[in-house]
Amino acid sequence: MKKLYQLKLIALAISATFITACGDAETNIVEKDPIVVEDEHNHDDDHDHDDGYTIDSLGRLAVLAGDSNEASFFDLDNNELLDTFTLTNDSNTLSSSPDFRYAVIASRTQDYLGFIDGGLWREDHGEHLHDYEQRPAASSYELTSGSRPTHLITHDGQLAIFYDGDAETGTIASVEVLTDNDITSATASLPGISYDINMHGVAEPRGEHLLSTIRRDDSESTSVAKVLPDQVGVYHFHDGEYELEQTLEVTCPDLHGAAQNHDYVVFGCSDGVLLAHQHDDEYEAEKIANIAAVGDLRIGSIYGHEDSETFIGVASGHGGGEAVIVTINPATAQMEELEWQLADGASAVSYSFSASGEHFLILDSLGFLNVLTGHKHDGEMHWELAGQVDITQADVTTMPEGMSFSMTVAQSGQFAYIADPITQHIVQVHLEDLEIESELELTFPPASITWLGIAQETEDEDHDH
Repeated sequence: MKKLYQLKLIALAISATFITACGDAETNIVEKDPIVVEDEHNHDDDHDHDDGYTIDSLGRLAVLAGDSNEASFFDLDNNELLDTFTLTNDSNTLSSSPDFRYAVIASRTQDYLGFIDGGLWREDHGEHLHDYEQRPAASSYELTSGSRPTHLITHDGQLAIFYDGDAETGTIASVEVLTDNDITSATASLPGISYDINMHGVAEPRGEHLLSTIRRDDSESTSVAKVLPDQVGVYHFHDGEYELEQTLEVTCPDLHGAAQNHDYVVFGCSDGVLLAHQHDDEYEAEKIANIAAVGDLRIGSIYGHEDSETFIGVASGHGGGEAVIVTINPATAQMEELEWQLADGASAVSYSFSASGEHFLILDSLGFLNVLTGHKHDGEMHWELAGQVDITQADVTTMPEGMSFSMTVAQSGQFAYIADPITQHIVQVHLEDLEIESELELTFPPASITWLGIAQETEDEDHDH
């Protein structure tokens, strides 16, 4: 029987406090033949999946172990362990591919990206959608030609990998863009950009466009830290490659952090945020200056959602310390400090929009999932605390050294999954009900987690799991 934890709702009147922030070699894949699975799951959802082609599933969870170089994969429909894989390197980060089929294993110091097939995916067959289900499988496809893969940004079926390069070895920065089909087909040569210098940059994929950072000569750069770029270029995909078609004139000193929605791409700067607004194949740029609440801090992390008209920015000093959370409305060119702040002694360890964009989630160091919802007031979107979920009964001071709580958001429903290294379990939180609905027991401390599976529309769902 699954163990349920109690929900602790905290009053909205929390005193405002600052928070602490933060290749190309050709290979071949040998895959198992896909196993078509009839819909045997019974989740009592509003989805219409009973057509013989689609699968109704909560998805799967990839979990990195904190005490070994292993990744384990679980079926979220029954919390069954499907398989465990030994990874190539000891130090890794974990994320999902653009369409959530593959777990992306990145090792920055080893210049490496690898992929593990989570085993759930969808194909569009024209007259119908066709879902597939098989056991997880390691892919022989690897990316090893770039130097220091650092920022991995996904949007609308594309993943942009920004390689920082290395000043000590004279290795240049570069970008590669890939899709789930590229991973499946083991595409030998990916489209991208090669620079002539290293930089700690970021790239946002946007259909035929790629908005990617530009590092100017140190004598021209407005950045204090010269390794950080201060301009953004608009690259257009032509004849199999990206060409620089426009350089945004508005500068962005010490550029770090980026996000996008349906209409805008936003970049964090030391003096505010840079807005890039698309008009057909052209982009216009403007700057929103930092508000007084930001002070001398820099907005270095930005979160956006395709369907959210506002962005969430986090301003902090280099290396952490105090932080300020702000909302950014590009349509009105306004920035406001979020009225709600974390409690004394708490710092944020993870941020994310929900799959629908209706919620913004802040997981803190005390083990609370803070769920914010957006509300319209006088035509403006304002984010307010809907409630908090206590995801652990353990003493948070016993957190294993170098570890923290971690979070991933399901794309098949209104759920978030929170990993607790102290008690070695993962809980499933229903974001509408603000309740913990199930628990997954582990035999190791989880270092990070990511959701994999078949993304579904999440509006007006009434899950009863």
